[in-house]
Amino acid sequence: MIATRGLTKRFGRITAVNDVGLNVREGDRYGLLGPNGSGKTTVVRMLLGLVFATSGEIELFGRSVPRHAGQVLPQVGALVEGPSAYGHLPGRANLMLLDAAGPGLAAAGPGSARRGRRLRVDAALERVGLGGIDNRPVKAYSLGMRQRLGLAAALLGEPRLLVLDEPTNGLDPQGIREIRELLEQLNAAGTTVFLCSHLLTEVEQLCTRVGMMDRGRLVLEEEMDDLRAPTGRIVIHSPDADRVAALLDGRVELREGDRLLVRGEDPAAVNTRLVEAGLRISEIHRERRSLEQVMLQVTGPGSDRIDHD
Repeated sequence: MIATRGLTKRFGRITAVNDVGLNVREGDRYGLLGPNGSGKTTVVRMLLGLVFATSGEIELFGRSVPRHAGQVLPQVGALVEGPSAYGHLPGRANLMLLDAAGPGLAAAGPGSARRGRRLRVDAALERVGLGGIDNRPVKAYSLGMRQRLGLAAALLGEPRLLVLDEPTNGLDPQGIREIRELLEQLNAAGTTVFLCSHLLTEVEQLCTRVGMMDRGRLVLEEEMDDLRAPTGRIVIHSPDADRVAALLDGRVELREGDRLLVRGEDPAAVNTRLVEAGLRISEIHRERRSLEQVMLQVTGPGSDRIDHD
């Protein structure tokens, strides 16, 4: 679906993207993560033909971009660096204009295009929670409403691939959940989702595969299930932590107050042993790395941080 080889972009002496090899498969929900300035948005802009690569190759649907951009980009819905719209026009009017400029309308004939346009626009607005929008101009919209409008624009052409940069920016928790559920539904219906986000918990809940960038390089690309697999250790919380540590002597790797980290694969068996010894256990579970822990391990500070030499 998306493949890059040796993708590199330089701005003068600055290398923003360095030898990136992405592999996004059809049906993925792929999250691209990284600190500020790691090159994520530059990668997205190159995928969409908005910026030309200095070197390397890009393929969408197996065809080279930007050489075949005119054939492949109509199958892509995108929201990059925030939604754009005519501020003096209502949201529905903006989408009508965007739909009128879309590909394939001449072949459909002007009459059929006009008849279908309102249906497409209304359907897109309904999907993103703006079905009841009034005629106020977009400049009066909240940030969350603008973000929903941008998503509606990306969905107009029923794309095979969605490329989204911070799609839940400005949304409240309810809105974030609604957009996550919408993306899950679109993916289940066959749309591949490729997104950049700083909300690690949202990526953790939505995405099936993850790529992480640091200083222009792709430093990790893995299945989410593999990243979140058990580590072979068990987390135990107990008000009897001293006695637990004594009973499990030799298996305790870390002790922080009433929390212990012990080697083992079977929390049930450990719990049985502790309870039979008369010890109180308030919590016990397999340890799994969070996405935040993984990202902190493989990336450095963002470009927005300036320290003393």
